[in-house]
Amino acid sequence: MYYFDHSATTPILPEVTKLMNTLNENIYGNPSSIYSAGRKSRSIIEEARNQIAQSISSKPEQIIFTSGGTEANNQVLWSITNESKKHIIANRIEHPAVTKVLQYLKTFGINYELVEVKKDGIVCVDTIIAAIKPNTSLISLMLANNELGTIQPLKEVVEYAHKNNIMVHTDAVQCLGKMNVDVTSLGIDFLSLSAHKFYGPKGIGALYVKNPKKIYSLIIGGSQEKELRAGTENISAIAGMGLAAELSTTSLNRKIQSLQTLETQFKDGLNDFFNNAVFNGNQLKKLPGIVNVSFPNFQSDKMMIQLDRKNIAVSNGSACGSGSIKPSKVLSAIGLNENINLSTLRISFGKSNNKEQVEYLLNSLKSILIN
Repeated sequence: MYYFDHSATTPILPEVTKLMNTLNENIYGNPSSIYSAGRKSRSIIEEARNQIAQSISSKPEQIIFTSGGTEANNQVLWSITNESKKHIIANRIEHPAVTKVLQYLKTFGINYELVEVKKDGIVCVDTIIAAIKPNTSLISLMLANNELGTIQPLKEVVEYAHKNNIMVHTDAVQCLGKMNVDVTSLGIDFLSLSAHKFYGPKGIGALYVKNPKKIYSLIIGGSQEKELRAGTENISAIAGMGLAAELSTTSLNRKIQSLQTLETQFKDGLNDFFNNAVFNGNQLKKLPGIVNVSFPNFQSDKMMIQLDRKNIAVSNGSACGSGSIKPSKVLSAIGLNENINLSTLRISFGKSNNKEQVEYLLNSLKSILIN
């Protein structure tokens, strides 16, 4: 398969698979046990915690393992039910793992506001500031959008929020391995990660918590993860995530350059034979390798079927909304009309792609677009 949907999920690195298989075969002790097999399991978890902490410039004790980005987001948002101030600000192009949770939390006394974004897919800091109320406790703002790749002015938001005693959370699930993620520089309070977005296993994620006293357990039970996430740990998945984080952030500039090269090749090649293509979102302030492009008068679902027949995998939006041909809420939020919205593909390059594959994609698109 010619796989161009790395924003949906990434293939597991061979080194990660090998490590996980070895651990599943040989390491079976419960990490909470005090005998040697248990201590061995515990040491593997702590090594992974160190690897993830180093990948985002945090302290190991600030990392909590979760089942993925969705759980990490949920834990932060649900924790606000324990705060005296119960107002949250997010924006219209946040992932459903934020927006749908906020809708549900209204039942528990949480009020929220989803601010608009500009036509280029970037939120205006002044719009967020204008939405702040005396009882605002949290601002949740994606570091980079999963459909457009647009990078948000997070650091500016954090600086203003902290001056007003407001915490800030970011869903950074798309970012590791595509940009430098430095929680110290950002000054962020909470940050969510998911291993399967950076060549690790599915079903494992992490939550960075600047101050553990500001978070509450979402899953109640044992005292694992310093009583912030109950349940016996998935040792091999945690180790796989740790190794994937380390490998994805090694030689980061080279990885970014590779993605940019593939993206440029695709854009230039597409414009050569189809100059009606519309590239959505800010094309300068974005993650490398994510291309959200509209093909006027060509329906995305039909294009995806034709590409699939050519053994090519692309997306028409977030994979979390797959199976639906409804207009993308993200594209609607930036002002695209329904016809253009439903003529849009998301193509996301990754480690498994090369120039020859991009050329095959371009030739396949040309056969569809040029009769």
